[in-house]
Amino acid sequence: MNGYLKHPLDTSRDIVEGKENGRVSIVWYIDFTSDRMRRIRDIMRRTRLRALPENVTFAYRFLPAVGNENGSDIAARAAIAAAAQGRFDDMRNALFSRPPRYTVGVVMAIAEALDMDQDKLRDDMFSDETTQRLQDDHDSAIASDAHGGPLVFIDNRQYVGAWDEAAVTEAIEKPLGLRLRLASEDFFHWAASAGMVLVAATIAALIVVNVGFHEAYEHLRHTKMGLFFADAKFSLSLEHWINDGLMALFFLIVGIEIKREMVDGELSDMSRAALPILGAVGGMAMPALIYAAINWNSPDTLHGWGIPMATDIAFTLGIMALLGRRVPTSLKIFVSALAIADDLGAILVIALFYGHGFHMDAFLFGVGILAIMLVLNRARIYSRTPYLLLGVVLWYFVYESGLHATLAGVLTALAIPSRRSASIEGVAEQAASVFEAERESNSSAIGAGALARLESAVERLREPGFHLQHALEGWSNFLILPLFAFFNTGILIIGSSFALGSPEVLGVMAGLVIGKPLGIFLICYLGVRLGLAKLSPEISWTQVVGAGLLAGVGFTMSIFIGSAAFAGEQLESVKLAILIASLVAGSLGALVLIMASSPETADG
Repeated sequence: MNGYLKHPLDTSRDIVEGKENGRVSIVWYIDFTSDRMRRIRDIMRRTRLRALPENVTFAYRFLPAVGNENGSDIAARAAIAAAAQGRFDDMRNALFSRPPRYTVGVVMAIAEALDMDQDKLRDDMFSDETTQRLQDDHDSAIASDAHGGPLVFIDNRQYVGAWDEAAVTEAIEKPLGLRLRLASEDFFHWAASAGMVLVAATIAALIVVNVGFHEAYEHLRHTKMGLFFADAKFSLSLEHWINDGLMALFFLIVGIEIKREMVDGELSDMSRAALPILGAVGGMAMPALIYAAINWNSPDTLHGWGIPMATDIAFTLGIMALLGRRVPTSLKIFVSALAIADDLGAILVIALFYGHGFHMDAFLFGVGILAIMLVLNRARIYSRTPYLLLGVVLWYFVYESGLHATLAGVLTALAIPSRRSASIEGVAEQAASVFEAERESNSSAIGAGALARLESAVERLREPGFHLQHALEGWSNFLILPLFAFFNTGILIIGSSFALGSPEVLGVMAGLVIGKPLGIFLICYLGVRLGLAKLSPEISWTQVVGAGLLAGVGFTMSIFIGSAAFAGEQLESVKLAILIASLVAGSLGALVLIMASSPETADG
C-alpha cells in the first residue's frame, strides 16, 4: 500500500516552486548522490515544467543517505543554504550536473562560479537551523512509512507508479479512473475493510429477512444449481455451493497461510511460536469444555462443542487495526499467529468430526488424486495450474466421500510446492540486464521476449503459494466471505425460537465470551511461568486478556461449524448466539485494550 505523507507540504518552511496554495501538492525528497534520483531527475524536471502552470505546488525536502562517503549530507546542506540566498534552482542544477561526490571545497567552488556569498553559504550550511531542517525532513519521511525510492508524494500519497513522464503527469492530473482505483486500493488494503464488508453483508441479510422477504431469501438459498453432461448431473443448492464450494477457496488461502507460517513465519521458530500455539490450544480447549459441560445432559446438542472453538481472523485483526497505536505490533503478531494456529485446529475438527456419511470408494479416489498432486510436488512442478485443476477433482471426491468438502482446499494448499525465495540481488541483476539490452536496441517499447523474462523473474521472487494467495485473497475477503455471511446470517429475529437458556445457545455464548479469553490467558500464563514460552516486554497480561476477548469473535468459522452441526431452528438460534457473542466479545476486547494502552502509546 502507498505510504502517506505524515507532515504535509508547508509553504512556511519547505522550499517551494509554483503557487503557494495549488490544487495539487508534490513533495520530492532529494538525495543528490542517489543513482535512482539522478535517473529520474529529467522526468521530474519535465513534469514540473509541464505541471506548474496547472496550479501545482512543488516542494523539495532532503533525505541524505546516512553514512554516505560521497558527501550526500554536504550537498543537501548546500541546497538549503543556497535557498536562503534565493539561489536554490542554480545550486540544485549545479549539484546534479556534477559527479555525485561532494565536499565543502566542491560546494564553495560552485558558489564562486554562481557568484554567491560564500561566507554566508558556509555559515548557513552548518547552522542549527539547517541541521534541524534535515532532521525534520528525515523524521517526516520515516513517519510516512514510505517504501523504496525515489520518494515523491503527490497530494500526500507516495507515488509508486511507473517513472515516465506520461504516468507521473496522469498521477498529478488524476482522471476519474485513477481516482476510483486509488480509492479502491485504500479501502481494500485497509486492515479493517474485510471485517466491515462482513458486517455490511450480515446487516443486509438481517434486514432482508426481517422486513418481509424471508420467503424469497429462503427460496434463493435453496435454489438448485449444477453441472449436467448427458445423463450425468451434479447439483447443489446455492447455499451449499457457497458453503462447500466457494468456501473451499477460502480454506485454500488459509492452508497456504498456515503452510507459510510453519515453513518460514511466526510458527517456524519454536521460540516465537510457543506462546501463540499454547494460546490457540487453550483458546480451543476451554470453550469446547465449557460448551460440553453446559450441554452434557443434552445429547441432541452436545455435538456442537466445536462451534465456540473458532476465531474469525478478519474481524479480530480488523478491530485491532481500528485501535491503531493502542495495540503494540508484537501483540498483533501474537494474535495473527494464534489465529492461524487456531484455524489449523478448526480445520482438523471440521475434517474429523463434522463430515456426513463416510463412503470408502470416493475416499480412495480422493486419496489417489492427492497422491498425484504430491508426486507433482516431488517432481518440483511449480506451475499452479495442474494443482488447481486436480484440486477441483479432489473437492468432488472429498464431498462424495462424506468428509467436509472444504478439506480439499487445505489439502490442495499443502500439495502446492514450496521453495526458497529468489535472491533479490540475482533478480535485480537479471532485470537490469534485460532493461539495458532493451535500451541498447533503441526500442521505444519493451519487447515481448524481454517482458516474458521479467515476468518470469517476478514470478520466481516468491513461492507459488504466495502468488496464488495474492490472486485469490481479494476475491475471498470481498466476495466469498460476504456471500457466506449474507446467506448464513439471514436470521428471522421476530418470532424466532431463540432462548438464552437453551443449552446450545448458552454453551456457544459462554464458550466464546468466557472460554476464549480464559483459555488463552491461563495457558499462556502457565506457559510463561513454566519457561515454555516468553511474553514480549511490549505486551502486558491485561492486553493478553483483551486479545483473548477479541479472539472470541467467532463469526465466519463458528457459523461454518454451526452449519455443519445443526439444522433448522436450532441452527438459527446458534447463529444468533454467535452474532451476539461475537459482538459482546469484540466490544469488551476493544475496551480492555483501550484501557490497557499507555497514554504515550495512544498518543503516538
